[in-house]
Amino acid sequence: MDPTTAAARLVPGHVGPLVRALFVSAEDDPAAGVADDRPVPVARLVAFRGEKPALTEEDLERLAERLVAPAVPAEAALPPLVGALARTLAALAASELDDWHAVRLRPGDFAQRMRAAVPDVEHALTDDGRALYRAVLDVLAVHILHFFTRRSDFVARTLPAETRRLAELAAGQDGSDGDGGGGEPVFREAVPDGAVRDEEAPDDAAFEAQYARDVTVLHNHLTIFGIDLAHSPDSWPLDAAYLGLQCERGQPETSGPPARERRDPGPQAPPVPAEQALSGLDRVLVRGVAGSGKTTLLQWLAVGTARDELPPALSAELSGRVPFLLPVRRFASHSGIPSPDGFLAAMGHPGAAGQPPGWAERVLRAGRGLLLVDGVDEAPEDDRERLRTRLREWTTRYPGNVWVVTSRPSAVPEDWLAPDGFTELRLAPMSREDVAAFIQRWHRAAAQQSPADLDRLGHYERTLLNAVRITRDLGRLATNPLMCGLLCALHRDRRGYLPSGRKELYDAGLSMLLERRDQERAMVPTDAIDLPRQPKIQLLQKLAHWMLVNGRSEMGRDVAVDTLARHLPAIPDAARQGDAEDVYRHLLNRTGLLRETTPGTVDFVHRTFQDYLAARATVQRHDFTLLLDHAHHTEWEDVIRMAVALARPDECAQLLNGLLAPHAGVKAADARHRKLLAAACLEHATELDPEVRRRVQRFTRDMMRPTTPAGARALGWIGPIVLEMLPDPATATDAEAYLLALTATSIGDDMAIDYLTGLRERPHLDVRAQLASAWRKYDTERYAREIIAHLDDTELYFPVSDPQELHALRRLGGRPHLQIAGRFTPDQLIEGVVAERLTRLWLSYDLGVPMDWLTAFPRLETLLIGSRLPRPTDIPEGIEVVEL
Repeated sequence: MDPTTAAARLVPGHVGPLVRALFVSAEDDPAAGVADDRPVPVARLVAFRGEKPALTEEDLERLAERLVAPAVPAEAALPPLVGALARTLAALAASELDDWHAVRLRPGDFAQRMRAAVPDVEHALTDDGRALYRAVLDVLAVHILHFFTRRSDFVARTLPAETRRLAELAAGQDGSDGDGGGGEPVFREAVPDGAVRDEEAPDDAAFEAQYARDVTVLHNHLTIFGIDLAHSPDSWPLDAAYLGLQCERGQPETSGPPARERRDPGPQAPPVPAEQALSGLDRVLVRGVAGSGKTTLLQWLAVGTARDELPPALSAELSGRVPFLLPVRRFASHSGIPSPDGFLAAMGHPGAAGQPPGWAERVLRAGRGLLLVDGVDEAPEDDRERLRTRLREWTTRYPGNVWVVTSRPSAVPEDWLAPDGFTELRLAPMSREDVAAFIQRWHRAAAQQSPADLDRLGHYERTLLNAVRITRDLGRLATNPLMCGLLCALHRDRRGYLPSGRKELYDAGLSMLLERRDQERAMVPTDAIDLPRQPKIQLLQKLAHWMLVNGRSEMGRDVAVDTLARHLPAIPDAARQGDAEDVYRHLLNRTGLLRETTPGTVDFVHRTFQDYLAARATVQRHDFTLLLDHAHHTEWEDVIRMAVALARPDECAQLLNGLLAPHAGVKAADARHRKLLAAACLEHATELDPEVRRRVQRFTRDMMRPTTPAGARALGWIGPIVLEMLPDPATATDAEAYLLALTATSIGDDMAIDYLTGLRERPHLDVRAQLASAWRKYDTERYAREIIAHLDDTELYFPVSDPQELHALRRLGGRPHLQIAGRFTPDQLIEGVVAERLTRLWLSYDLGVPMDWLTAFPRLETLLIGSRLPRPTDIPEGIEVVEL
């Protein structure tokens, strides 16, 4: 094939996203603040230089391979060409040009400069290979220079003629609008490797461009609870407010009661950033508790894909794909699980009616889709099996697409989608560092709005950081973004005072959102309705109760208005101010708790508030029979626990005794679930007859003797109360002690440390390894003093996930075997590790840097590399590398 013809296969939709991956984004560039008023050196823009490069040498070679693959007529010619191109691109890190002067060059001259920087790379190529290399480089030069014009307003403004010419050249290969750089969404032509594109309809490209912009508008925001008080907006840009989430492999430790014994998933790897955990996976089930950020993660993936602004770990898999974010709760409104042509309607996309006929089907058949299925738990339990069947059909019928499905942990069994090739991940609880980062970011966002309390926000931030660190109840609550946001808002709203328990926290949150929100904004009623807090709560409870009874996470607008109409006569404060339609609009617009997800459909801003209000309504109605009839359904668990917190002592006793009693039609596994739920409710009961408490403990004590590791981990779902029911570790065998350690360390509360002290002297390696691996869940200094200091270090790897743990271990004299389980710089490790003791180092976290700094550890013999990490470079001689 003629080299020019082969290079013409490199269409803009394929080349543009990959070229952008070579360079840092404006947000990540240290020169971004001055990018609008002067040139920026090309060497500073590349993503493969510096102490922590975003692209490693191996990443650059993989990217080069993806760039040239469509142009190579024979597979045998690929490796030499890839190597030559990778070396040429790498030389940009030493370029003396800046972006402004580069754009002033003609693309051919820029390509010549790139070749001149590595004069020997063509020696290994055949004559045809050299011709193809030069033709490919000419194409890349156009797109690199075009990227510079899209990235920098300064370049585009001062070189308008060159900018227009490059845009025309970049688009000229197929008449498209170019590569979509600079944040413009683009999907067209980016067909994943191995996929076959169906014939496109004439209108597909134009619709996809508009759809990409719509996806960004629809999903590039999130609500930060309480930040919408005085002078603040209701939501924040996702790219400014998103806190990077972390994922772990396997079944969650707090996933729910062990309805059946599960196999042991094996040693738990440390949490890693979501983009690293998702990298390389095309079918994923992500589990996460309420408020953990499941929906936010999918929004972030959808927006990043639409804009083609993904981190390097995901760009290879997701660049150029078309995202479909499908909330399961809306399927019921569209006659069940939709077909591809019904995706946009199910998403509530405003342009659903304007999509070209068969467009979504063509996208999936070409393997270009990113399917984000949100909230399996929000489907009625009887419909989940039907949903799994449909997912199986979809993945079989449409290979090559990427699927990410989310669910609350206990809504579906372990390995629910494993037979269909899905990998299970779980969103990890926020670490101490994550919580601190969230609190700091929250207060910075609040300060940007010039609020009346600007002078006090710094004090609020410092006192809250200290309170979360030292106050047990607050530390237990601050484990996910929802709760952290609510704590920040309440702490500010109450000028430094915070409630201590979950019930008190929700009550205070409702007060803030329903009453003080308008007071803080100094707002006057704009809809002729001015309701006190209590009538608002009563009316919202009616809607939440309807959703609970009907197994829905949203309801039709007409149903909501009818429900309010039935109850208005009993609430005079509301009835005399307007009809049901007026009251509905008031609740929607002024409470901060309801939203219309699509025209004609309403839901609560978060399921947690829906469950809490439903529990309040049920307790007020004394409808405990309803709760007991549904106690074995996973979606009722939180409602029942909240009901126990809200009920009077005699009602608590009625509920707990009912959970222990036999129930008609309930299977043995579900009966066990109900008893464990009773144990989980104990910590929520403010006042309870001691005899009832003893009865619950007596019924469940035998269940606190797990027989498998997975069953032991699952008991953590019950909470700290399980520590009172575990047997004395001193009487346990080594095998039993390991299971007890698994259960106790699955409880993220410092109360567990007291129990774990009874296991710290055990010589068994599995017990010692479990105790060491749990360090990150507890107060660093206390755990180091009471547990880590007592563990025999023979053959034991001590994980460190943050500088505080590293320094605590140094104060203990260091250890010979370390596991790096968090992001560190080489300087931090050199300073923090006791060099004279280190003999083995286990990397479970990609540090993203060459490993020549290991020369600082003269006794280091072995370097272990986690199974999903790229192989590090520049490892000093004499160190054995073991890939796990």
